[in-house]
Amino acid sequence: MSPELERGPTRDCPLCPRLVTFRDEARLREPSWHNAPVPSFGPVSARLLVVGLAPGLRGANRTGRPFTGDWAGDLLYETLIHFGFAAGTYDERADDGLNLLDCRITNAVRCVPPENKPTTTEINTCRPFLTDLIAGMPNLRAIVALGKIGHDSTVRALGERPSRLPFGHAAEFPVGRLVLFDSYHCSRYNTNTGVLTPKMFRAVFRRVKGFLAKS
Repeated sequence: MSPELERGPTRDCPLCPRLVTFRDEARLREPSWHNAPVPSFGPVSARLLVVGLAPGLRGANRTGRPFTGDWAGDLLYETLIHFGFAAGTYDERADDGLNLLDCRITNAVRCVPPENKPTTTEINTCRPFLTDLIAGMPNLRAIVALGKIGHDSTVRALGERPSRLPFGHAAEFPVGRLVLFDSYHCSRYNTNTGVLTPKMFRAVFRRVKGFLAKS
């Protein structure tokens, strides 16, 4: 097995009935799309992990790579390239040749949910995959959680309680050997409404870059 592969959900993962139904409907409607749990992207040896919410219907669910094919990916990958966490050209395709450097990307929920809203049960059911992923990254030092769901699921995967480590944009929490950094999710809605600006987003990754430079 390649060191970049992970023990994630199978293509036909049966654990969340609602997501299975939605996935099967998408396969009938768009048979050329990925339409399966989206694997993580980036090297296992990375010191940085970015945790998002879930695949977008016409983004990662279509392309098979996290944050690829929608607006959230435009901002995320532009920022990662800017700070040296990615190299190449992001072209909204999984075969665009983009590489992650010292960075890995995953989602709290691996399958696309209806209306981009996973249920609490679905988030909890998918968390063991996130827990295993974190445990399998030997050099991990920093996690960037995008949005409250990504934050809360990551906190629980680390054995902590969200009530003790509450989500907040630009918040930072030491958790054992790691530091958890928070950002509002880089969704089109958040950027269009001004909840998150590119400048705010870059500021989070600037602090991450500084932290890793010292660790």
